[in-house]
Amino acid sequence: MILLTGASGFIGKHILKELDTKVVTIGRNFQNDIIVDLSKEIPSLPEVDLVIHSAGKAHSVPKTDIEKQSFFDVNVKGTENLIQGLEKNRLPKQFIFISSVSVYGVISGANINEEQPLMAKDPYGESKILTEKLVQDWCAKNNIVCTILRLPLVVGKNPPGNLGAMINGIRKGFYFNIAGANAKKSMVLADDISSVLLTVAEVGGVYNLTDGYHPNFYELSHLISKQLGKDKVNNMPFWIAKIFAFFGDTIGFKFPINSDKLNKLNTSLTFDDSKARESFGWNPQAVLKRFKIN
Repeated sequence: MILLTGASGFIGKHILKELDTKVVTIGRNFQNDIIVDLSKEIPSLPEVDLVIHSAGKAHSVPKTDIEKQSFFDVNVKGTENLIQGLEKNRLPKQFIFISSVSVYGVISGANINEEQPLMAKDPYGESKILTEKLVQDWCAKNNIVCTILRLPLVVGKNPPGNLGAMINGIRKGFYFNIAGANAKKSMVLADDISSVLLTVAEVGGVYNLTDGYHPNFYELSHLISKQLGKDKVNNMPFWIAKIFAFFGDTIGFKFPINSDKLNKLNTSLTFDDSKARESFGWNPQAVLKRFKIN
């Protein structure tokens, strides 16, 4: 038996589709088998062999102290409550935590591997660091095979976050590439993540997962515009984008771009997945060949 948190989320839906009838789901909405808010309650759980913990708060920029705290309430406290619920019965044999490359706390770099220090200072990245340690310590204490998967941009149908905004912008004609859009970013298909979970659960360890190619924004935008039947995405010179970013810094979060977003869009950030390839045969599909918007 498998327990899955976050089944209604973007990654969770792909996991549920892959594993199907082997799964008991837990979450806040009525579609779950066990309905509970993990950030506030300790759940009553059945005995399971594997836990896949994909629930968490992401895809938002906190603007208040309360919003910042919510990352720790959902991601850290929610995991603490999940663990306490598991301790009421026979403990699972394996535990997989879906983490993020955000734990590294860097906005640029090439082929960053799992030995990179965890330096995130933003609420999301810091909450993921704390949750990783919580899970690893608990698993070590109870002799549970522990797997941490650090994911970059996850690609699939109807994606949330920045990729979803990019698709919407191209669809409506107001998305621009900046300075040639040559910045490379690591990506991975949601379906590839789902397909290896049962394999990696037996092995354990901490792994970056990518498609191994690391497309740039030009390649990705071209693929999206082609699928939408749109003309090639227009390019904006960096100096013009910098002016818009200045206005974004002044106006605030409602403006579509600011200096921080501009730096991220214009800087390459890639991660090394060779450890996963060597440890459990990770052999992903190329995002640019397999990504379908619908």
